[in-house]
Amino acid sequence: MENNVISQVPLFAGLSEDEQVTLRSMMGTIALRRGEVLFHEGDEGKRFYILVEGKLKLGHSASDGRENLLAIIGPGEVLGELSLFDLGARSTTATAISPSKLLYLEHADMVRFLENRPSMAMHMLRALAIRLRRTNETLADLVFSDVPGRVAKALLDLAERFGSRVDDGIHVPHDLTQEELAKLVGASRETVNKSLAEFVSRNWIRLEGRAVTLLDVERLKRRAR
Repeated sequence: MENNVISQVPLFAGLSEDEQVTLRSMMGTIALRRGEVLFHEGDEGKRFYILVEGKLKLGHSASDGRENLLAIIGPGEVLGELSLFDLGARSTTATAISPSKLLYLEHADMVRFLENRPSMAMHMLRALAIRLRRTNETLADLVFSDVPGRVAKALLDLAERFGSRVDDGIHVPHDLTQEELAKLVGASRETVNKSLAEFVSRNWIRLEGRAVTLLDVERLKRRAR
């Protein structure tokens, strides 16, 4: 399972099977309970992480204490990849929103691994560019999209990454509270709840605690646009 996760990480695309095994042998493992913090904003960034199981949220705290959620990380995705190039302070706080298991690699070990594999640098730059593009799209949504549109887009993104087909739609166990979902789309809980209630009344979604079933994906896609 863990070696398979390594092969799915864009940063390590192109590694041979033997190189994947070598890289895995250099990694440690860490397990988190729901609500447990992996690292805090401002901590020194010495490690790179691959999420094997579970989900984590990446949050940023403003000077007035408000928190924004920047991303939800799922299996096969990475955290702290900038630490491979820069040992500066963490720019976010990473918190488990479900029981999670991660692999980690120390900065010095990654540098040693790269010394004999310079072609990996291109894969790393490509993966970082994808992450930056996603961040830019999120910022554009905050500026140009209304709250219902952002909620629809967030639900579709969560469905694409964590959903599974059921008889009447796509079931998405996102593990987020309503407050966390509101922070993810950059709006108040009340406004997001109003949008969700509207989607329910139109029979586009069905709410199920910390999960949702998308009943009409096409209408949600049109609303997201």
